[in-house]
Amino acid sequence: MPMYEYRCESCENQFELRQKFSDPPASECPECGGQVTKLISSAAFALKGGGWHSEGYGSTAKSAPPAACPAASGGGCAGCPSAAAP
Repeated sequence: MPMYEYRCESCENQFELRQKFSDPPASECPECGGQVTKLISSAAFALKGGGWHSEGYGSTAKSAPPAACPAASGGGCAGCPSAAAP
């Protein structure tokens, strides 16, 4: 469930509520009962490290073509589909 941040317009109390997406927004301050407004805050997570974005997503570099199968030139390879053919 997402966490939402609110601020009371009367007493300036700032608080967080964990609510379902389907729950209505909070309307009153738990401290004084005053009217509250929902705040816009930064995301609670960050994507760090390598991963899909830095390793190819949006990259203009093309991947290398697959290597030729050694079985096609008379050699053998254990997992190659060409090696399993009679």
